Amino acid sequence: MSLPVLEICCTSIESAKIAAEGGAQRIELCDNLFEGGTTPSFGMIHQLKEKVDIDLYVLIRPRGGDFIYTADEFNIMQQDIKICAERGVDGIVSGLLTADGSVDVSRTRKLVELAGTMDFTFHRAFDLVREPEQALPDVITTGARRILTSGLQNNVLDGAIMLQNLVSLAGNNIVIMAGGGLTSGNMTAVIASTDCREFHTTAKTWVATDSTHKSLVKMNGIPGIPEDKKLIASLQEVQELRRILDEKF
Repeated sequence: MSLPVLEICCTSIESAKIAAEGGAQRIELCDNLFEGGTTPSFGMIHQLKEKVDIDLYVLIRPRGGDFIYTADEFNIMQQDIKICAERGVDGIVSGLLTADGSVDVSRTRKLVELAGTMDFTFHRAFDLVREPEQALPDVITTGARRILTSGLQNNVLDGAIMLQNLVSLAGNNIVIMAGGGLTSGNMTAVIASTDCREFHTTAKTWVATDSTHKSLVKMNGIPGIPEDKKLIASLQEVQELRRILDEKF
């Protein structure tokens, strides 16, 4: 039986280095975490491939919001995947829905085919589908290797029953990876109640920046988000998540 996988969602090289040091096997690299993640810069991808020696998966999502994309947005996604292949990326994280809350099978399959030898994860767009029991075989037909999901809830623990059901229905056809509000505080309960063997989290924490100048001007426009701190992965949290996984499996 395969070892449990810990994937850390990172938005910086600093976080990726911490994830690798803490024992994660895989990084999902993205930008704009507070929009649910968007495609990172290719300068970031290039640098990270040189500096971090664990699997690198890249989120392909041209904007925040829903997962129903225009023809122009879909073209951007295809071009981004081609560039990821040129940069030696290990996996792609993406997926599309239709307006009625179904999996956009044909266009997602095209992305999977374009990814070629790169692994492919259908991301948390799955948590917005109308009928998960139908969406599961739909994703399988696209050729994606795994689904990242919180069990159609805001928090993975709240979605535990659905996650367990999806794992059972998936069998050996596709991997169900639990993610969404996952922490070391609820990891043990998620393991016990879902039968998942792959786990996704940001392991995030706020740390102070080097700035000594304080300004009243806010750049992000998001209430409660500090301007003098940055969000990175916590080494302590990643190590604790790794310890729990190694203990439970």
